[in-house]
Amino acid sequence: MSSLLKEEMQRVLFRPEKHRLVEFIEIEEEKRGRHFLCVSVSKSNEVQIAVVQCQKARHDGRKSKRIGLEDSYVKTEIWALHELRILDGRDPDTDDPCFMMHFETVRTVKAVSCAAKYSLARCLVALSDTHKHTELHLQNFDWTYVQPTSIYSSRGDCMVLMRICFYAFNLVCLSLCPVPL
Repeated sequence: MSSLLKEEMQRVLFRPEKHRLVEFIEIEEEKRGRHFLCVSVSKSNEVQIAVVQCQKARHDGRKSKRIGLEDSYVKTEIWALHELRILDGRDPDTDDPCFMMHFETVRTVKAVSCAAKYSLARCLVALSDTHKHTELHLQNFDWTYVQPTSIYSSRGDCMVLMRICFYAFNLVCLSLCPVPL
């Protein structure tokens, strides 16, 4: 579902501006509807952080036909990555999906999960290293989840699949061993 949503946002909102959507997370806002924090890169390699609001396509009440063909997306807030002074995770020892982005003012954000918060932090650190060429200042993040140092601390799909295969292989080997009487 998220890959379809990413493709739709890329096509509808970012491609016309000649930006490539790199990462997005769903966030909770006071306003109704779905909101996302999106990170995109322009053709000139400028990194942009934006709050995007999804406005659902309306339906005609009589025959359930859509009036608009697709959902629309509106950027409600936009910042450049180089304006981000500090990314503050608030408390690395608790399971808190809230974090603060320090620009000229402080913007508090509540992600839908801690995994989303750390996914965004990893993305911003990587983009800061490649496009901004300066270190992004992180506070109150568990660094081992932001920058894994070994293959076992990487939480990627390949690692999970490799572990499943390893356990399955062990089970097959154990089932082929003769049982002593």
